[in-house]
Amino acid sequence: MMFWFGHMNGWGWFVMSLSTLLFWAVIIAVGVLLFQALARPKSPGGGHSSWQKTPPGSGPEQVLAERYARGEIDDEEYHRRLAVLRGSPMDAAKPSAP
Repeated sequence: MMFWFGHMNGWGWFVMSLSTLLFWAVIIAVGVLLFQALARPKSPGGGHSSWQKTPPGSGPEQVLAERYARGEIDDEEYHRRLAVLRGSPMDAAKPSAP
């Protein structure tokens, strides 16, 4: 239908060019998605992938230690929150007097 008695008008060229670009965009997108799906590391437990886990050193205890180092929280609050994070009783978290 694009050729009409041996020649193509301007809209025919435009539609043909656009459809060719769209075709190659779909082919490339499918290839990239397939590569990402096959290259993703599988977790041993079958759960979430390793990219969803928190990186080492950025857990809640590390964040608490950084806040303490910046002076945002005092000594008592640091030890209290650390005890809560570790699940130990509150009495054991109190620092001993020197």
